[in-house]
Amino acid sequence: MTDTHTNPLAICVAGATGFVGRHTVSTLLARGHSVRALVRNPKRAARVLPTPDAHRLTFYEGEPAENAIPADFTKHADALVNTIGIIREAPAGQTFTRIHTGVTRHLLAAAKVAHVPHFLQVSALGVTDEAPTPYQRSKFDAEMLVRNSGLAWTILRPSMIHGPESEFIRMARGWSTGRAAPFLFLPYFTRPILPIKPPVPKFESATIAPISVDDVALAIAHSLERPQCRGEVFHLCGPETLTWPDLLTFIRDHVKNGKTELKPLGLPAPLAAAQARAARFLGLRDALPYDEGMAIMAAKDAVCGMTKANEFLGLSPVGFRDSAAQYLAAT
Repeated sequence: MTDTHTNPLAICVAGATGFVGRHTVSTLLARGHSVRALVRNPKRAARVLPTPDAHRLTFYEGEPAENAIPADFTKHADALVNTIGIIREAPAGQTFTRIHTGVTRHLLAAAKVAHVPHFLQVSALGVTDEAPTPYQRSKFDAEMLVRNSGLAWTILRPSMIHGPESEFIRMARGWSTGRAAPFLFLPYFTRPILPIKPPVPKFESATIAPISVDDVALAIAHSLERPQCRGEVFHLCGPETLTWPDLLTFIRDHVKNGKTELKPLGLPAPLAAAQARAARFLGLRDALPYDEGMAIMAAKDAVCGMTKANEFLGLSPVGFRDSAAQYLAAT
């Protein structure tokens, strides 16, 4: 039975063709809302989003940059959702500052002009102004823009988001089948066990509580539908806490043609971060499949309490194994 909301809203979604954005659009439509999707390429959007509908789903061609957001995108809208984000910087201006902070600034400006009454920001778990990575600090800077915007706002901070189209699942599937480097093992990052005892320090995996992209999309919908969620920050995690070896082994054992002889192997995060830093200094930023920040963040726990999210959002996320087993077997 379709879960619908009694008071349909007109909701703008930025990043509508991205991983989180696609699921958000589908969830909002299923709950009876109308969606305005900001897209760069309508033809591509038509391939990954439901069929446009004059009343339920409308594409607005543009991008979240100065003077590039169509005025009609936010006109008479009830809310604007920002799902745009990158995990790694790339050429052509794809920097954390531009994508996280700059994009948020432009979306907020458009929302203010149109008097949009609610702005929802998808951030990330563990962001602070003193975080060790530019990714986390830029996410925090974007949060502060939202908090100080003068608009009613909600901020979601999810742990690692998983689903059949997620970048991490795609990479892990390649490792598990031996079709992607490093070919001989399943890589993850480790941290030194404190206190460090010479001469040889010991290392351990971080723990992580992944959350399904469908649960994140539902959290977005509930946040928009419930007035008590305005002015609140919600941490979002799944109910299962796993180590990286546990998670990688599960993926290996459930993907088609997974090779059981491939075992998880931890790479010390400090060493991996130093290698990424050296590669960037030498102009070889893309030579490694990770950057310095990714190594640092993957060695830190990504877990959280869900009491507040359960109370305000009525959210009871599905466990990683239950959710992933279904889509891993289907692909």
